[in-house]
Amino acid sequence: MFWTMHLTAGLVTAAVLSATVNAAIIRQESLSNSLNPYPGKPRVTFRPDGTFKITVFSDLHYGENAWDAWGPQQDVNSTILMNKVLPSENPDYVVLNGDLITGENGFKENATVYIDEIVAPLNHLQIKFSSTHGNHDNEANISHIEEIRREQLVAPLYSYTRTAPPGIGGPSGPGTYWVPVYTDNKASTPSLILWFFDSQGGFSENPDSQPLPDWVDDTVAGWIEEQTAMMDAAWGPAAQHRGSLAFVHIPPHAIQNVQATLDNTTDPGLNDDLLGEGSTQATTDPANNGKDDAFWVALNTHVKNLHAVISGHDHGNEWCAREPTQNVIFCFDKHSGYGGYSSATWGHGVRNIVFTSTNPQASLETWIRLEAGDTRGRVVLDKNYH
Repeated sequence: MFWTMHLTAGLVTAAVLSATVNAAIIRQESLSNSLNPYPGKPRVTFRPDGTFKITVFSDLHYGENAWDAWGPQQDVNSTILMNKVLPSENPDYVVLNGDLITGENGFKENATVYIDEIVAPLNHLQIKFSSTHGNHDNEANISHIEEIRREQLVAPLYSYTRTAPPGIGGPSGPGTYWVPVYTDNKASTPSLILWFFDSQGGFSENPDSQPLPDWVDDTVAGWIEEQTAMMDAAWGPAAQHRGSLAFVHIPPHAIQNVQATLDNTTDPGLNDDLLGEGSTQATTDPANNGKDDAFWVALNTHVKNLHAVISGHDHGNEWCAREPTQNVIFCFDKHSGYGGYSSATWGHGVRNIVFTSTNPQASLETWIRLEAGDTRGRVVLDKNYH
């Protein structure tokens, strides 16, 4: 009798444990499936040697002065630059970091067609890529969502750009998302997350054409917390398993104070754009200062092993520095396009970023590469940087 009861109790306990384990497995599988945003696309992966290279084109500004000979020639020049840089650098991934089009110079009937020109070199070379969008991508005859849809239409194989869930990012900032990068095609979990944030800006479309907020909407803060919690539950704690890198077109407002403390030796690169005069988030009106604080705090609180935050927008800046309030490294891109404001001494080029290992805490190397091939501003980003 005793042994029968004991055996029965043991069977019940085993059944309960088995059901609990099965439920946990089902939940894990459900989380993993919900965190697979590209089920129909090839994985983005590191190279067999454990490295991963990103080339960033920023502020291409296609479509400028579409009504005269000068404007289209700048688009030709920008395409020439892309066709020089891409085969030479041979990146694993490309980021188009905002202001793809000078939207205020476009016409409604053909504004998004410039996307076809921009992605053509990437399609031709079969390079996976993502886009963010900037203030000039929101104008009277164009919007971020229209550019995203056009990109997805003309680059369905290689574009990993997507939109945030409804209600996230504000009505003028739909392009907030993340892309997983795996060690290889057999890895069960990603070793790197690329984050992309929509900083809005510009003007709403006709007929009202009103100024839009120029910062990452505060709804993104809760989304970051939710997404990182899901990742931790499905894939394990990020601190041990995943690195991160973030891209946003307009630099966060906190970066304005960093510029005053730059050291040309440790922070090499152009520093020709003074921040604080409409050139960083929320600075065109003093009353808007700090509107991106919720995003900035959430990003640096919940995204672990965040190697750096990368922005464009300010064409005359290309430096990296540490932002002290959140203890995070920030880097400007390089003005790539021949459209948009410039200076004869600045040149045009890209920012290269190389992960040296799949280890989430390993260092990154980054530098500016100019169109002709010369480089500058090379730094190693790690916990000891500044």
